Amino acid sequence: MDNKDAEKLFFIPFNTGGHWLLLAINPIREIVYYLDSLGNDWTTYPDMKVLIDTVLQAFRAQRDIQTSRRGANSITWIKVGCPQQRNQIDCGYFMLRFMRDTLALGRLKIPTDYFDEFKCAFYTKDQVDEIKEEWCQFMIKLNVCS
Repeated sequence: MDNKDAEKLFFIPFNTGGHWLLLAINPIREIVYYLDSLGNDWTTYPDMKVLIDTVLQAFRAQRDIQTSRRGANSITWIKVGCPQQRNQIDCGYFMLRFMRDTLALGRLKIPTDYFDEFKCAFYTKDQVDEIKEEWCQFMIKLNVCS
């Protein structure tokens, strides 16, 4: 990665063992945006935080960034206030919608109170159905279902 990559986000759909959430990571700036449709804090999933922090520390070491200058605690985790699911089964669709919304806007940072264009307390049934349909169409195009 070059300096031009300093403002790139890498999306990591993360399954905690029964729940999907989204991490958007800027590895150069060591910022992790955490989007959880259940509203949990990242401390709810300590193994996830340890894994991502370790990956970012390994990335830092590979780039020969001095740890004395930037300690392990320099990784910034930002909880993003995002739409919340009303059931226990739609988390995967919410995670996909968060990713799609961010990519559609082309933003390099995610505000802590989500994007004004998509801000709402909950997604409607139509909004969830829309992402389900997009996912189905994507899978059909990949020819996964045949």
